[in-house]
Amino acid sequence: MPIIKANGIHIYYEIQGQGKPLVLIMGLRRNAEWWYRQIPALSEQFKVLVFDNRGAGRSDQPEEDYSIPLFADDTAALMQALGLPSAHVLGISMGGYIAQELAINHPERVRHLLLGCTGPGGPQAVHMTTERMTRFMANQGLTPVEILRKDLDIYFSEEFIRKEPEKIEEFVEISMRFYQPPAPFLRQFAACRQHDTFDRLQQITQPTLILTGDDDPLVPPGNSLLLLKGIPQARLETFPGGRHCFFMEFAERFNERVIGFLGKES
Repeated sequence: MPIIKANGIHIYYEIQGQGKPLVLIMGLRRNAEWWYRQIPALSEQFKVLVFDNRGAGRSDQPEEDYSIPLFADDTAALMQALGLPSAHVLGISMGGYIAQELAINHPERVRHLLLGCTGPGGPQAVHMTTERMTRFMANQGLTPVEILRKDLDIYFSEEFIRKEPEKIEEFVEISMRFYQPPAPFLRQFAACRQHDTFDRLQQITQPTLILTGDDDPLVPPGNSLLLLKGIPQARLETFPGGRHCFFMEFAERFNERVIGFLGKES
């Protein structure tokens, strides 16, 4: 397995394609496998780097407190170790939190920024409804697969779930690969709860594309509006009917928007 030591831990990574570098940063609990709808298309245009965050997948899972700035430091150190002084950066969900901190704390590393289904956090954040949160947390006695199936409507539209059963089964199978144990999940989750870039968004000076589904129950689209208002060079792309995994459900359009944005802005 391609593993390299960076920022004091061993990080699993993959590089595919040629061209200008594009770093993809995944969200809470998930690992590089979740980019399966992006890598084939994006690697035709870019040198794509994907990796497992600290505490997830095949990277180290140290028993210590995690933070979003720490994850950003991991990303910057990984890029340095791999000889990538800078890159375009795309972060999804928690990966979007990390990408914001990377752009603020390591601005020289980020050429252009793309933020999907994410937000600035802090007291101003728009949260999941109480009713949906109650169902989301009702996991007692359920297996990881049962939990994932229970929450499919967080990730995908009802129409997609109904009409694309083969794609749903592929998603479930991929989501179970290198599944994260409870302890590192809680450490990552605690880091997410502390995320707050709201008062620092103006420090993100890179051209930025914000992407969101307009029906995301996990990170509601109001969070993208906060990013749009706070980041000086930002624009917003909304996916009607999209939920948290809109980048999978609408992968073709999502990938086209990423390629189009970077093609114009590079």
